Amino acid sequence: MAKQKKMVEAITSMDEDFAKWYTDVVKKAELTDYSGVKGCMVIRPYGYAIWENIQKDLDARFKKTGHENVYMPLLIPESLLQKEKDHVEGFAPEVAWVTQGGQEKLAERLCIRPTSEVLFCEHYQKIINSYRDLPKLYNQWCSVMRWEKTTRPFLRSSEFLWQEGHTMHETEEEARQETMQQLQTYADFYKETLAIPAVTGRKTEKEKFAGARETYTIEPMMHNGVALQGGTSHYFGDGFAKSFGITFAGRDNTLQYPHQTSWGVSTRMIGAIIMVHGDDNGLVLPPKVAPIQVVIVPIAMHKEGVLEKAREIAAKLSEVFRVKLDDSDNSPGWKFSEYEMKGVPLRLEIGPKDIEQNQCVLVRRDNREKTFVSLDSLTEEIPRLLQAVHDGLYEKALKNLEEKTYVARNYDEFLDIAANKPGFIKAMWCGDVECENKIKEDTGGVKSRCIPFEEEHLSDVCVCCGKPAKHQVYWGKQY
Repeated sequence: MAKQKKMVEAITSMDEDFAKWYTDVVKKAELTDYSGVKGCMVIRPYGYAIWENIQKDLDARFKKTGHENVYMPLLIPESLLQKEKDHVEGFAPEVAWVTQGGQEKLAERLCIRPTSEVLFCEHYQKIINSYRDLPKLYNQWCSVMRWEKTTRPFLRSSEFLWQEGHTMHETEEEARQETMQQLQTYADFYKETLAIPAVTGRKTEKEKFAGARETYTIEPMMHNGVALQGGTSHYFGDGFAKSFGITFAGRDNTLQYPHQTSWGVSTRMIGAIIMVHGDDNGLVLPPKVAPIQVVIVPIAMHKEGVLEKAREIAAKLSEVFRVKLDDSDNSPGWKFSEYEMKGVPLRLEIGPKDIEQNQCVLVRRDNREKTFVSLDSLTEEIPRLLQAVHDGLYEKALKNLEEKTYVARNYDEFLDIAANKPGFIKAMWCGDVECENKIKEDTGGVKSRCIPFEEEHLSDVCVCCGKPAKHQVYWGKQY
């Protein structure tokens, strides 16, 4: 018999070294591999399967609200990028340029898209002529490139996968409604599919997207109290339309500029899943995006009838769920560790004694709770348990978010919390960017996350400078 593969190697404890724990999980769960280009990752089949499930869910949500998928070019001429001043200045440090084609130097540099606003605007300028052409509700699934100095798989890479919605509207009211609708779509998706709670609100002027009038954000908290910008939705007004000469004949026959939005989420969400739900044994995947929802592990499969019964169960369940039967010659213990590390929500164990009693054992990944289930009621019990796993993950993440959200009413409190209690800090702010800069400098990286939609009145004055407060803000460090 061939030598059996060794048991899954230990994963660094998250309390010991959270960054090392994250890297261990990504590597050992076979989500990504390094490539020959710094900052660009190979997304392995298991990692890509998670992305496919995310994409399928979100794409259905977008189409339900009338959006259509399109595809724009990878390359942007420099002259086109330069048309919107604030936009190009915001992205200039991260842009990668193509300067040569074949053996010839290009007459004009081409930018590898960091985002696609200008490409959509160039296209919209050609196809929007009348109010009857509006709205244009487009979405693109693609990769983009931003030349990052410090990279980490999924969280911050030079090339990453994402979706970017770009819409044009007849009125400001319609565009603003679209902006908020798509932010809510993200919030619903995070809760209903990823089992992740989050804070939503508006970005400050300093933190908003380059070229946007307003940026709205969803901010989930990782297990260690650090924020991750989980998705953004932007209202552009008519600024891009004016820069690109996009006009339409209005209902009153006057020439008007359309109002624009964009919104996007990326493979960074996989990083959020890892850091919100994972534990010291590896991944813990929300059932709705798990590549394998149920893994079947035969016990004593050399005994007569065990493997046959396992195959029969697998065939039946595969009609409804994403199922894997592991009939390899690895030991049951190795398989338990392997699929626990890969975050499979449910493990089904079936052995000779179970078959005699017409039952099996179902084990939840999130809390290791075991349930004996009749083979006749599996298709009823598994959906109930998968929902229980989802609900358990959400409640645990919500508890972490609530326990690591603090209130600071003066600067000494703020600095003490920032130094000693990782998490979000709720505090009042005067609206001055100088205070944002000072807070970031004094705390080694704490930034405004968002101004929540429902602001609390925590005090009358700014936590930093003592001037009259304009807003309550969530503050925190970010990935």
